[in-house]
Amino acid sequence: MNTDITERQQEIINASLEIIAESGIQSLTIKNLAKKIGFAESALYRHYENKIQILLAILDFFKKNTEQFFTNQLDSNENALLKIEKLFQNHFKKFSTSPSLVSVIFSEEIFRNEAELTGKVIEIMEKNIASLKIIIETGQSRGEIRADIEASHLSVMIMGSLRMFVKQWHMANYNFNLTEKGSEFINSIKILIKN
Repeated sequence: MNTDITERQQEIINASLEIIAESGIQSLTIKNLAKKIGFAESALYRHYENKIQILLAILDFFKKNTEQFFTNQLDSNENALLKIEKLFQNHFKKFSTSPSLVSVIFSEEIFRNEAELTGKVIEIMEKNIASLKIIIETGQSRGEIRADIEASHLSVMIMGSLRMFVKQWHMANYNFNLTEKGSEFINSIKILIKN
């Protein structure tokens, strides 16, 4: 799939995220989207074949963002704990500015019957965990992160806790400041994993 999107496709993604934020992922239909943007349903089909293609585009949009977060940290020479802190902070900022992304990223129960969407979510998770594992292994070899737990296990624990924390925020209807509370949460993670 071509990851370069047109201005019109970005507009469709943004409008889709607005619909999801306002009334949930089930409300994302071609009809509702066309109404929101203000053009005919047939015009939407010129950009995306169906709702699944739009959701895939949203997931790709998120994937590009998170890959950049991980690339920045992998390329950095900082302490591994600081890299992990920055990764979390970037995720919290992204979700705070686009809360509807959480509805899409964590909707595996809705995607269950859509192999393409499930595959895309798995691809994102596996790539992120693999990148985090590299950061942890580097930190372990430098004596910054505890080495008595396998890096692969630590990376799943860290990503799982990030996911659960963001999911709590989402289920609480965003009623706490994700970046502020997130900083406290990150500090707890660092205490658990530091050498």
